[in-house]
Amino acid sequence: MATDRVVVVGASMAGLRAAEAVRKAGYAGEVVVIGDEPHMPYNRPPLSKTALGTAPDDLSFRIPRHARDATWRLGEPVTAADLSARTVTLSGGDTLGWSGLVIASGLRPRRLPLPGPDRCVIRTLEDAARVRAALRPGTRLVVVGAGFVGCEVAAAARTLGARVDVVAPERVPVERPLGPLLGAALQRRHEAHGVRFHLGTVPVEYREASVVLGDGTELPADLVVEAVGCTPATEWLAGTGLDLTDGVLCDNALRAGGRPDVVACGDLARFPNPLFDAVPRRVEHWTMATDTGKRAGTTLARHLTGAVGDEPPFAPLPSFWSDQYGFRLQSYGAVGPADDVRVLEGDPDGEVAVGYHRTGRLTGVVLLGLGARYAHYRSLVTSAADLALR
Repeated sequence: MATDRVVVVGASMAGLRAAEAVRKAGYAGEVVVIGDEPHMPYNRPPLSKTALGTAPDDLSFRIPRHARDATWRLGEPVTAADLSARTVTLSGGDTLGWSGLVIASGLRPRRLPLPGPDRCVIRTLEDAARVRAALRPGTRLVVVGAGFVGCEVAAAARTLGARVDVVAPERVPVERPLGPLLGAALQRRHEAHGVRFHLGTVPVEYREASVVLGDGTELPADLVVEAVGCTPATEWLAGTGLDLTDGVLCDNALRAGGRPDVVACGDLARFPNPLFDAVPRRVEHWTMATDTGKRAGTTLARHLTGAVGDEPPFAPLPSFWSDQYGFRLQSYGAVGPADDVRVLEGDPDGEVAVGYHRTGRLTGVVLLGLGARYAHYRSLVTSAADLALR
């Protein structure tokens, strides 16, 4: 089904930035953006923070000029794709042909395979509204998972007066992304605000008003939020021949499966970053949605318009932040994997800068507080990255 159309599957920030980049790079055909949710693209980070306390103002992104003529088909999940025929099939049965495909379908929350009463997750506006309606002073909340989302939910709930228990198999919170040094520091901050941690164990049973842990502890629970990570939403790509082992495997230009007419972006794009090594990785940071969306859209438009010349290597530096109890955690660069993690300035129990090094090179910095020093440490990481590309 030959047609002059770019189809973007995923009405997220990554999908929006890809649609914008396709136009900015000179593609003049039709652009259709398809989304599972009924909403235009919106900002997700507040959902596990301020949006749990009060209903947020409109979180929708402003639609940039270059994306305003796109057709938006919202609340219509894509159920299948045929790369040979260049089509996608929507849940209502419609089939759309395309000359270029952007895979930006993002992630969905992982759920624990345990029976029992329903649990909440935090991924959509509706998810946040459901948790917000249940939180009040004295609510007994059990958060399963001690990553960033779990810790942000715990902090927001304690601020609202809920009683909070956090359950996770790790030794300390956020151990996998940040390591034990900062994980232990964050745990102490949460405990100072009254959060109780149950680490090195997992839920084995959900009951009507409690959660039973593997060590035999039974925690009273009026509300349970599972924050145990996400999985790439790639089921609709089954049978396409793409490598879906962990997201969508891409080359450095974000082409999927070696095809110039198919690109991926956002949380599910797994690509090599020459700043670090040749290992393709997914990076679930807010800024990467914009960076990968822009690059994927540009790559696709250049193919469709026959643009000549090579683009420079795609070498984005990830960054993210997390707000908890009025303090801000900020990161710039790659904090993992690292073979040397050490304090660069300050004290983990106060304001601190922690450096992440690989083979002697500073690849990332995480700050707790020290906001005035962010530009300094960002410049250090950027300089080290520039040297790595030479």
